[in-house]
Amino acid sequence: MSTTHVVVGASGGIGRAVCAELARRGLPIRAVSRSGTAVPGAESAEVVAADAADPAAMREVCRDAAAVHHCVNPPFAAWRAVFPAATRALLAAAGAAGARLVFADDTWMYGRVDGPMREDTTVAPVSGKGVLRAWLAEMVLAAHARGEVETVIGRAPELWGPGVESLLAGGLFAAAAHGRTARWPGDPDLPVTAGYTPDVGAALVELALAPASATGRVWHTPVPPPITGRLFVEKVFAAAGHPPRVGRITPAMVAGLRLVSPVVREGAELLYQFEQPFLVDDSAFRAAFATRATDWDAGIAATLAWYRGDPERTRRRLVPAGG
Repeated sequence: MSTTHVVVGASGGIGRAVCAELARRGLPIRAVSRSGTAVPGAESAEVVAADAADPAAMREVCRDAAAVHHCVNPPFAAWRAVFPAATRALLAAAGAAGARLVFADDTWMYGRVDGPMREDTTVAPVSGKGVLRAWLAEMVLAAHARGEVETVIGRAPELWGPGVESLLAGGLFAAAAHGRTARWPGDPDLPVTAGYTPDVGAALVELALAPASATGRVWHTPVPPPITGRLFVEKVFAAAGHPPRVGRITPAMVAGLRLVSPVVREGAELLYQFEQPFLVDDSAFRAAFATRATDWDAGIAATLAWYRGDPERTRRRLVPAGG
């Protein structure tokens, strides 16, 4: 019986984290991406170049899989064109192989919430990307319910950590490394939970190896206790050896940057998340699995080291640094 884990989207932040966790456990890996590039931390992986939206290609790369990790994350501008096609292709490929499909998801489908987000929180997206995410999750769970393929969803909040140049990473760690002002995307004094990429990768592998009773549902991946944006930024600056300089991304900044930055244009509709408490409840996962969230300080140290490992990363700015 095959024990191969096929990771599609292996060149992305979550795909790399899944590959690293599989390598740590000594499991065979087939790392699939459009570029077919090697994955740091998973040098033993078989590397394959393939298009996730190509059904025939996906059937071939998944032919002997025990689990298929759907870590595809196209550029925002290509979401509508690529995401549904890739999800259909991977569901069909995993089903043909008799493999479990593990879908790496986010929390955008919940919309504006009052209180912690739980797996049974009402799906009420307030953005186009949230609507698409809700549809993809329903597609994945419906395929399981119909008996076409065994599926499970690991749902993580906004990401940060090594390998992810996200709003909660690049804009803060790059600034801290040079002592510039860090811009928080919203109210820095509200509580927030966030997904540290190695924890998310470990959780997705746990779901791939879990008993069948864990499938056909959503699990929130582990998060550390809530922190405010301001305290998070202060911790990052302290680790970088600079006094904290905390600003915020204002509506005026967003309006101006939307004219010149495709990333900001696409991501602006998601900033509502940081104008309310952003709390994810991971208690169901903690009750069922061994993986625990990395504490903020340890994660910050590892992330800062990753940024400093390539000086070019610390020179990038999402918004003007303000000094």
